[in-house]
Amino acid sequence: MLAVDLHLPLAQSLKDKRALIQPLVTGARQRFGVSAAEIEHQDLRQRAGLAMASVGSSPRHLTDVADQLERWIWSHGGVEVSSCSRHWCEVEL
Repeated sequence: MLAVDLHLPLAQSLKDKRALIQPLVTGARQRFGVSAAEIEHQDLRQRAGLAMASVGSSPRHLTDVADQLERWIWSHGGVEVSSCSRHWCEVEL
């Protein structure tokens, strides 16, 4: 899972915030095939906490997806990344 904390300096309202966050969430889903959602700071207009998750059988592939996704978020206009962290979960069957 990739957890991203964002600062949205251009958001003057929650509607502005939605206009900045929605393309990130939708774009992450479509472009990288991940599950994505805003999970924190829903009531703050200039902050957002996003989580993006992916499942796969190859750790290398998941690392590549997380790397590409992280670079894409950092390059997205209108948002500033405050922090970004990765969380891994391994399941043995």
